[in-house]
Amino acid sequence: MDRVLGVLVALPPALVLALVFLLPALEASTFLGLFVPGEIAVLVGGVVAHSGRLPLWAVIAAAVAGAVLGDQAGYLVGRRYGRRLLARTPRRFVRSGELRRALDLVRHRGAVAVLIGRWAAALRALVPGIAGLSGMPRATFTVANVAGGVLWSVTVAVLGFLAGASYRLLERRLGLGGEAVLAVLVVLVTVRLWRHRRATRRTAPPRRG
Repeated sequence: MDRVLGVLVALPPALVLALVFLLPALEASTFLGLFVPGEIAVLVGGVVAHSGRLPLWAVIAAAVAGAVLGDQAGYLVGRRYGRRLLARTPRRFVRSGELRRALDLVRHRGAVAVLIGRWAAALRALVPGIAGLSGMPRATFTVANVAGGVLWSVTVAVLGFLAGASYRLLERRLGLGGEAVLAVLVVLVTVRLWRHRRATRRTAPPRRG
């Protein structure tokens, strides 16, 4: 994941903006979010916006469009092919309980699950399809999807922007170069992913034999 982050930061601003749209759009529509969280691109977009290479409003607009359209597509895919796709969910997400968690969330929370699911990568990838499979009305899903997509996009993009501000301040005060600033960003994201994987392993049932 640190390589992905480094590549994103080094890309031209137009390509960063394209990825800010594409990664959230592909999270639920293709289940890419099970492997690459879309928030990575949005965070980097916020950092790039602070550098002045992109306007923050453009990063937010691209993230909102990708998040809402991608989840809407995921809902439609789940509505038509849901059970077939559930049967093909990678085993590690079944063992970790992420799939069961998403199913229970939609079953008990309905539209609120769409809002809650935004804040965890695996749920963000699974909840829209499960909502379609469960028969949640399209209008209900759409309202929750748009509300959740806007809130999530603004929050993550602004966090990236503020992170960029913090790193720039650190760079000025300590005389750090751009490579050191990027290294700090890579370390923070790597630690976050390591903690997530560690928590996933703890919830996974022990292997037999």
